[in-house]
Amino acid sequence: MSSKLLIKGGTLLDPAKGLNEKGDLLSVDGIIEATGKPGAFDSESEAEVLDASGALVSPGLIDIHVHLREPGFEWKETIESGARTAAAGGFTSVCCMPNTNPVIDNAQVVEFILEKSELAGGARVHPIGAISEKLKGECLAPMVELWEAGCVAFSDDGWPVWNSALMRCALEYGKMMNLVLACHEEDTALSHGFSMNESELSVELGLKGMPAAAENVMISRDIELALLTGGRVHFCHVSTARGVELIRRAKKDGAKVTAETAPHYFILDETAVTEYDTSAKMSMPLRKQEDIKGLLEGLADGTIDCVASDHAPHEEDSKRVAFGDASLGILGLQTTVPLLLEKVREGALSLERAIASVTSDARACYGLEQVSLEKGSVADISVIDPDCKITFGKEHNLSLSSNSPFFGRELQGLARYTVVAGRKVFDSEGLYS
Repeated sequence: MSSKLLIKGGTLLDPAKGLNEKGDLLSVDGIIEATGKPGAFDSESEAEVLDASGALVSPGLIDIHVHLREPGFEWKETIESGARTAAAGGFTSVCCMPNTNPVIDNAQVVEFILEKSELAGGARVHPIGAISEKLKGECLAPMVELWEAGCVAFSDDGWPVWNSALMRCALEYGKMMNLVLACHEEDTALSHGFSMNESELSVELGLKGMPAAAENVMISRDIELALLTGGRVHFCHVSTARGVELIRRAKKDGAKVTAETAPHYFILDETAVTEYDTSAKMSMPLRKQEDIKGLLEGLADGTIDCVASDHAPHEEDSKRVAFGDASLGILGLQTTVPLLLEKVREGALSLERAIASVTSDARACYGLEQVSLEKGSVADISVIDPDCKITFGKEHNLSLSSNSPFFGRELQGLARYTVVAGRKVFDSEGLYS
């Protein structure tokens, strides 16, 4: 007997297909069967019905930059808890970074992650393999082996590939398979020991700062290497206005580059650390208001292709220490969508551009198979209620960690349902009510 799911009464929003209209959607056995006007499928008495009235129904959201911590750091997050948290944030898929223990630099770790994700029952999990063995930047990881095992991109995230010759080699190697290198751009000689953005404020607070140049010079280097090799570079967590301009010029020059930013970089500035609040300590650091302006302009015009959370869970003990000793990173999976929609309400982004940045445009960065609301597409679907408001508290948080600067903030625009392969994996009832 086939399984049917009927999503009724929502606004079907698929920016890549130019779709924005009220309607219903029917999926059968995990595949979209049809969309139609409201009430078109009322005869489907055997279908499970999800009420999407007042909500947006979009192709499944994807977060292409998360840290799930397993294997090796399961007290911070596990694949199961991360996949569940992602689903609560409206995401049907996530891509997990390789800075685990052991590192994702061999097929066995990839297979472990894929097996765990199958059992998790939340969002799909796509592993990202290491560029270099053990993330040390000394020799290449076995990229073909990792790709064949199921990796969708390659990164040493958390660390830059500091050796330019190795980066060139990785790009040339990746070009043969049309693979993407997702780069953490940081000149560690300039940034060593940083706690926040380098500025007048960092001097006032007595904290070691990272200059924007530490990010920008590495972006510049990898633009040049992308042009030299024809390889594909994706810039992770861009935080500077100058970085946006460099990427804009690179695209005009024909470099095969894409870029992401994270919501905290266009919501918060460096003043968030004024009270030595370690929940606002991250890498890259929060920058200035002029950087926020540049990031939003770049996101609006497509220079910044997508938004990703850089979800980085840490246990409380690693944050409740002196600011300089605190771990880098914050949670993001449950706050990304409402923070993005906040900028839509302010008029900085169109709704279509915002949704594209976490659907089709995000998938394109890694060359992942697209999902849509058209007949025949896999039924990965996000149902977002743009009017649902909460004051975000720890009672709403599904991560194993609680390092978020957004606790106590009003969030509006939350996932009502998340559907993976035609199966409901998240229902907001009970969590936000």
